[in-house]
Amino acid sequence: MSLFIDQAKIEVKAGDGGKGCISFRREKYVPKGGPDGGDGGDGGSVIFKVDPNMQTLLDFHYLHFFKAKRGEHGKGANKTGRCGEDLIIRVPAGTMVFDQENHELLIDLVEPNQEFIIARGGRGGRGNTHFKTATHQAPRFAQDGEAGEERKLLLELKLMADVGLVGFPNAGKSTLLSRLSAARPKIADYPFTTLAPNLGLVQVNESFRFIMADIPGLIEGAHEGRGLGHQFLNHILRTKILVLLIDSQSPDILHDYQVLIDEMEKFSPELSKKEKILVITKSDLIIDEDSLKTILHQLNDLPCCIISAVTGDGLTELLQLITNVLKNQK
Repeated sequence: MSLFIDQAKIEVKAGDGGKGCISFRREKYVPKGGPDGGDGGDGGSVIFKVDPNMQTLLDFHYLHFFKAKRGEHGKGANKTGRCGEDLIIRVPAGTMVFDQENHELLIDLVEPNQEFIIARGGRGGRGNTHFKTATHQAPRFAQDGEAGEERKLLLELKLMADVGLVGFPNAGKSTLLSRLSAARPKIADYPFTTLAPNLGLVQVNESFRFIMADIPGLIEGAHEGRGLGHQFLNHILRTKILVLLIDSQSPDILHDYQVLIDEMEKFSPELSKKEKILVITKSDLIIDEDSLKTILHQLNDLPCCIISAVTGDGLTELLQLITNVLKNQK
């Protein structure tokens, strides 16, 4: 399973502006030419750009400091220095950029190829040409370039998925994702197999597809940060709909359902407003299906289906439910 990194601290420094030049014309037969010092070039800016091919912030755990090029100094003969090249920092969609000092959100980068200038380059200084006056014909001074902006930043990544799979550890989320998409998450029969989110592309037909996220298992007390608590709940904030998975072998399905709902509501009111589908997993292990249907009847306000990711039973019905909800939202 690939490592998923969802938070990183970095520093960025935009380029300083180049210095203005102090220079005087030196031409034949003009022994005392006027000032001709050119301006300094502007410093390069630091720019974030969303890269659709990136999925983690892993790169930023090996490189913490980013600096754009400074502007060149001005030259004689009124030649302006070349501007410093901008520095493009590529990030995955769903990256939120905060100021480390006050935790202010500076930008939420969600659109493919979206760009944002996070630190502006300094302006180049003016050459001595600009300071010539009627009473001061030969100014022997010029401006220094401005310093480029510096920032200490916190990057946080939240998954960009249409459908989030929510459930307790070992509820069958990874198995379901592997059956519906081309994703190959690590799967085993013990809690917390999934320690990092997995994304899968689900192709329903030629004209419709969606991104599904298998997110680390939820436990009671997650809103307080227990287990993988805040990491888990942060990621499902982005999803359009939630699929709640409950193991058919649970001793109390209604209790499990209520815990999932309570944990999400306590963490963020946004989650309680999202459309949800309830899925009972491992139907191949169910002995008393009538009792199960009686229990589910008490949740008649919620779309529900019973599936087995192992045998494939109910998967077509589930896909149709998800497709209908997503299309209605669009």
